Amino acid sequence: MASIVLAHGAWSAAWAWKKMRPLMRAAGHEFFAPTYTGLGERAHLARPDIDLSTHIQDVLSVLEFEDLKDVTLLGHSYGGMVATGVADKAADRIARVVYIDAFAPKDGQSLFDLVGPKAEANMRAGAQKDGDGWKLPLNPMPPDTAPEDAAWAVPRRRPQPIRTFEQKISLQSQYVPARHYIYAKKNGPGDVFRQFGERARNEAGWRHYEIDASHNPHITCPDVLMALLTEIMATR
Repeated sequence: MASIVLAHGAWSAAWAWKKMRPLMRAAGHEFFAPTYTGLGERAHLARPDIDLSTHIQDVLSVLEFEDLKDVTLLGHSYGGMVATGVADKAADRIARVVYIDAFAPKDGQSLFDLVGPKAEANMRAGAQKDGDGWKLPLNPMPPDTAPEDAAWAVPRRRPQPIRTFEQKISLQSQYVPARHYIYAKKNGPGDVFRQFGERARNEAGWRHYEIDASHNPHITCPDVLMALLTEIMATR
């Protein structure tokens, strides 16, 4: 049995991992899926000053209050920013970090730094037009999302405070847990995550995997994702 903690993606929350929960239980794992402040069932707490450090603290608090150790930390999409910060601040509790088609920042980088100036400009324009200047409007779901999944997911997604994308991460720890990267092969043109998959393939200290899915395998192919996570957790 493993203790698995999730750092979920932007605009999302714990609800998006509904399909994974029974698979985790069947495998005998404890699965902790905290929702970030201002999203999901905590959307009523949204405010302009929420930033990346707020979301990092949301996950750190679960590690602390549940007294979790030897944790497999999952970071999906934007959650890679959060997971990187969590692993830096609670390295003694983390056995491995699994990035699932996620941002993998280096010290001093923000998510806006990683998506590039054109995408940043588009997001900022959207925040000014539809988000009161401080909220980032929703990105669309991947095109291969089944209609029934889109009907379930889209109404539950919420705008995200722009500071979570603006704040640069600050990394201090000298210890880096084992790092695994799952790259989704079906992301299509303009794929911002390919850079991290290539880094994991070529840089020491990483293990690289690919999944025949687009950006949300926890929704589109949960069984395939669970099988790959099982393989990763069997490695040391």
